[in-house]
Amino acid sequence: MADIAARNTAILEGNRRGGLHRLMQRKSTIAFLMALPLIVLLGVLVAYPAGYAVWLSMLNKSMTKFVGFGNFEFLFKRATFWDVFFQSCLFAISAVIFKAIIGFVVAHFVHNIPTKGQRKWRGMLLVPWVIPPAMSTLAWLWLFDPSYSAINWVLMHFGIDRIPWTGEANWARFAVILVNIWVGAPFFMIMYLAALKSVPEQLYEAASIDGATWWQRIWYVTLPMMRNIIAITALFSLIVTFANFDIVRILTAGGPLNATHLFATWAFKVGIESGDIPLGAAVSLFMVPILAVAAAFILRDITKRGSEV
Repeated sequence: MADIAARNTAILEGNRRGGLHRLMQRKSTIAFLMALPLIVLLGVLVAYPAGYAVWLSMLNKSMTKFVGFGNFEFLFKRATFWDVFFQSCLFAISAVIFKAIIGFVVAHFVHNIPTKGQRKWRGMLLVPWVIPPAMSTLAWLWLFDPSYSAINWVLMHFGIDRIPWTGEANWARFAVILVNIWVGAPFFMIMYLAALKSVPEQLYEAASIDGATWWQRIWYVTLPMMRNIIAITALFSLIVTFANFDIVRILTAGGPLNATHLFATWAFKVGIESGDIPLGAAVSLFMVPILAVAAAFILRDITKRGSEV
């Protein structure tokens, strides 16, 4: 009986080792183990701060009492919150749309340049994206200066009155959107340029043989082949733009009269400058559901197209 038990134990142990060996040979297991350090790092640097922000948003101003959703209810009743919500959506959506259009046009321009000259153009057009946004925004702040604006100086030579770029609400919104477009359009350009180079030339040749015009080649060949890249680039830019801080902070500081505040800048003002950290955390968390809905919509569309293919 002892021999039989020992033999059964050996067989079970061999099966366990064989199962572990087969598990370690799977590509998915190897990939998971290789990605595990990064997953742990993301958990420490992202998950923990996010959870701590949720906890802070449910405390009172002195952070001594749990108030649940009291901070969120307070924000819903403030007109400034809804102004910030509108301005954040206007800023992000309009900036991403114009960055996508400009990036698409410039990418086609660079794509049609002979190969020798493309490197030079790519380098020059990437400069606004490579320069730190805070540094480039300081240059734009001088261009929009109410007394020494270089743009207004040029407009005056054409008989146009001075424009209060950062002193009037609508012009201030236009100014921060313009700077964000200038900073972010090169990213769209380089992504679209890479996508354009992956489109087979045979498709364009077949479309030309069928008598397709330039616009029809763009609409029926280029755009369908680039749809996933366009969607992913737009999603990434939407997330970054919606959470933008430096451009608005340096250019207008949220003024005039809170007309250009975004969620990030208003959260900083409420939480850090006004000393109400829980309320500032609650403001910042409002970006999460909005971006989650946008991400789910875009990624669902990508998945749907992928399943159709």
